[in-house]
Amino acid sequence: MHKPSVLYADEEGNIYDWPGLEMVGRSGWQGQRLKEKDWMPLPPGSELFALPGRLPLGWNAAKRRIETLSRDPRNPHKSPRAVAAFVSPAHTQIYSAAYRRQRNAPLLPLFAYTAVGWKDGRFVAACMRMDPDERQDHKNFHPPTIERNARRRMREERSNRLMLHLGKCALTYACPAARNLFMNRWEAPLPTSPACNASCLGCISLQEREDLCATQDRIAFVPTPEEICGVAVPHLQKARRAVVSFGQGCEGEPLLQGETLARAIQMMRESTPRGTINLNTNGSFPSTVDRLCRAGLDSIRVSLNSARPEFYHAYFNPRGYTFEDVLQSITKVKDAGGFASINYFVLPGFTDTEKEFQALCALMEKTGLDLIQMRNLNMDPEWYLESMPSAEESKPLGIRRLVQNISKRFPHVRLGYFNPCLDPRA
Repeated sequence: MHKPSVLYADEEGNIYDWPGLEMVGRSGWQGQRLKEKDWMPLPPGSELFALPGRLPLGWNAAKRRIETLSRDPRNPHKSPRAVAAFVSPAHTQIYSAAYRRQRNAPLLPLFAYTAVGWKDGRFVAACMRMDPDERQDHKNFHPPTIERNARRRMREERSNRLMLHLGKCALTYACPAARNLFMNRWEAPLPTSPACNASCLGCISLQEREDLCATQDRIAFVPTPEEICGVAVPHLQKARRAVVSFGQGCEGEPLLQGETLARAIQMMRESTPRGTINLNTNGSFPSTVDRLCRAGLDSIRVSLNSARPEFYHAYFNPRGYTFEDVLQSITKVKDAGGFASINYFVLPGFTDTEKEFQALCALMEKTGLDLIQMRNLNMDPEWYLESMPSAEESKPLGIRRLVQNISKRFPHVRLGYFNPCLDPRA
């Protein structure tokens, strides 16, 4: 059976396949030849990127080696560019895009870069579907309905600053959570905090580097509990599989607004017992998490790039809290009878090493975790690897095998991509 062929982009951005080389993937720093189970049709709603200053890598079957495609096969006087896929939500990459970075290549924007190729007349990507939930599937969004509902609510609730902010998120940035809010279903966002107590390398709402742009605007105010409830309560009361979540890509750290969150959660639960109230967070203040649980918080999702403290600190650059505080926050939710998950940033060749797997197992045993959301790391893979502490690593297990090992060792721990609705009535 023939393998997918490599893709490249010409200098004008047109994408072609080159049958002379097979598609390969990347695990850490190493190029990898793919097996049949390693690719699937490119999920609808995915995007393709041409990577500046990066030459495609492919497998030469005749010479049995990985080679660099250094010249455009259709125009040998020009250089090609590597191509990557930003796969749609619910999908986790098995391999990153494989390329050779050229001198002075710019830093890649804050997206995930999955290996992509061409086979049997269609694009294929090195990824797997991690969650059957269709809440952010491309086919389920109806732009005219979203725009009509967003503009109506922004007009009718124009005194609610949070509603105006979320309208912009839906109409300008096509935020899936904001779009679902305006389709009256599933998980709705509740951004609250313009401040943060971490300086994440891949922060998508605030970047100090001159060569890197945030992908969206951070909220510039702290909404009142009344403004928060103006968005959350109708959603909890009426939406299908209703979830409302503090802690979004367009904000800092919501725990810094603990007083506001506690009052808003209390007001929500005074209005309705329906639906799930969730907090996406860095888990920096266990005492505040405990207070929110007592107010009525149902679930928490803590973001982690690694289960090892030294790698966690290298990415998050926390200010005023430690990795141990993060673990305690998860434990606080479990002690209160709540649901706890982690937002686990996945990079093939790093996330699936034996040492990282063992550290993750120890974390699960210590915290009683319920769910691991396997989310793709959104940043330049080489910048990320270069920013991590040097350490001897064993050969990667492979993302697919990592998933299998977690399920075998912890059959009660769910693997997925989204915050679940915990209320069967909703």
